[in-house]
Amino acid sequence: MLLTLSQWLAQDIRAFNVFSYITLRTVMATLTALVISFMIGPVMIRKLTAYKIGQSVRDDGPQTHLVKTGTPTMGGALILMAIVLTTLLWADLSNRYIWVVLATTLGFGVIGWVDDYRKVVYRNPKGLSARAKFFWQSLIALAIAMYLASIAEIPAQTDMIVPFFKEVAIPLGVTGFVILTYFVIVGTSNAVNLTDGLDGLAIMPTVMISSALAIFAYAAGHVVFAKYLGIPYIPNAGELAVFCGAMAGAGLAFLWFNAYPAEVFMGDVGALALGAALGIVTVIVRQEIVLVIMGGVFVVEALSVMLQVASFKLLGKRVFRMAPLHHHFELKGWKENQVVVRFWIITFILVLVGLSTLKLR
Repeated sequence: MLLTLSQWLAQDIRAFNVFSYITLRTVMATLTALVISFMIGPVMIRKLTAYKIGQSVRDDGPQTHLVKTGTPTMGGALILMAIVLTTLLWADLSNRYIWVVLATTLGFGVIGWVDDYRKVVYRNPKGLSARAKFFWQSLIALAIAMYLASIAEIPAQTDMIVPFFKEVAIPLGVTGFVILTYFVIVGTSNAVNLTDGLDGLAIMPTVMISSALAIFAYAAGHVVFAKYLGIPYIPNAGELAVFCGAMAGAGLAFLWFNAYPAEVFMGDVGALALGAALGIVTVIVRQEIVLVIMGGVFVVEALSVMLQVASFKLLGKRVFRMAPLHHHFELKGWKENQVVVRFWIITFILVLVGLSTLKLR
């Protein structure tokens, strides 16, 4: 919206041309999302508390978590509101990638919202059934994947790029691209959701990864930078930097309220949506392998659950004291803050490794 307005004003006042730069609008999107979240956050927390939209805590978990029972949840709606409003304000709305990422984020957010609503309002501990949740996630992911495949105009938009190599790209074809996109979106969404078990644990890695993806998106959408860095040039992908900036700003603001001891939890409405957002941006800028690197914490958390379930069903034994992995470390004696900060540090290192792939080719 503001881009269109600035372009109209620039016809008479050249100074408004500055808003045509993606870099400036990315910074403004980050700040705008911060301000929106800080303004709406306290009001939303009071409303959630008044309506008794409180978190239930599993009985078999660490006993230190029992004090969190009743803490307002579904705070992820605050993040989504800030991201959507900010993106609509600062992004180029004629860019179809913007609508793709918004549709994906909101679609998964709705799934999470229904799940949370059933848990906290109807007091249904199972929320949305696993089968129903997986069905709707699959439907949205496949629809988005097929749409992206249909609008691809050059091989770079569907090939799998191998980091650390300049000219190594694996042709996937339409079927391969759709399958990969499906697994990236659904897998990342659920991995972030599984990680969201401690105060601030999931949101800060999301902020760091989304910030890095903003750099990847800007470089991929800039023909000169893409050629210089040896990454695929994806026309119009640079605009996704604005969306990533909004996600980082909204996430940082949410961390203000979610830091230990948390005043509000994001719930599935936030975790599923943010994971899907990271996944779809990664697919568009063709950096799926880099996401696995940068999101190593998310990957390990998801793998810990799969290993635990498989081991218990097949062998009757548990690999970890408790899954996801962060609970294992808690039961080993790590304090909650130690687990969270150490996982942040690991993510920071992994994000730097991911960013290094831009040059180390």
